[in-house]
Amino acid sequence: MYSFEILRPTSLADAVEALGHEEAQILGGGQTLIPTLKQRLASPAVLVSLTGIAELKGVCREDNGDLSIGGGTTHADVAREAAAIYPALAALAGGIGDPAVRNRGTIGGSLANNDPSACYPAAALASGATVVTNTRQIAADDYFQGMFATALHDGEIVTMVRFPVPQVAAYAKFDQPASRFALTAVFVAKYPSGVRVAVTGASEGGVFRWTEAEAALSADFTPGALAGLSVPAEGMISDVHGSGAYRAHLVGVMTRRAVAAAG
Repeated sequence: MYSFEILRPTSLADAVEALGHEEAQILGGGQTLIPTLKQRLASPAVLVSLTGIAELKGVCREDNGDLSIGGGTTHADVAREAAAIYPALAALAGGIGDPAVRNRGTIGGSLANNDPSACYPAAALASGATVVTNTRQIAADDYFQGMFATALHDGEIVTMVRFPVPQVAAYAKFDQPASRFALTAVFVAKYPSGVRVAVTGASEGGVFRWTEAEAALSADFTPGALAGLSVPAEGMISDVHGSGAYRAHLVGVMTRRAVAAAG
């Protein structure tokens, strides 16, 4: 590590002001940033911790039925507090990492980092969620812009995520056993307007919607509707854990599993 200053604001307004410091960087749960600092892959002069801001935490049901989750809410709290409202999302949160990660990592931090193998991006994209920041609201379809890339501006804070609650949904995840990130995972959500399918862990471009599967499942929400459908291996991640062709195959497998679990 190296020397840096850490600021601990207790309000969103104070956090925004603190981010005005030169070379300041947001610190959420620290599950990605702290290892990055240890490896000297980043060296901000000032860290602005969001952990003491109560207004960024909590889970609630809106009057329109949407589920709203504060950006500073931990995975463990999402798993516990969303279970009665959006069980598939709660189950996803409960399967992230291990207890230490789930009690420190936050939904806002995960979405801001947008790791190509993270779980929440699939849930947000499949749910047609809205990412709310201190300055605007961003539809999930516009928010995710590639591997580790989002629509967030410098200094913009994820304050809340709003999830329309589907009729049925499920998340099927093939774990990378060492990290417990998704080697490939699929979130399927069925709404009156149709089905949305989002894939994480597979593509070099990060989370994406499988629109061909969405069309098939909107007509027939059964695993059999996916017969003959596949995604191309080109553009899929190839590493020591699995080839692009293997991940492309897993996309179909995990989608069928998610549909079976949801239906």
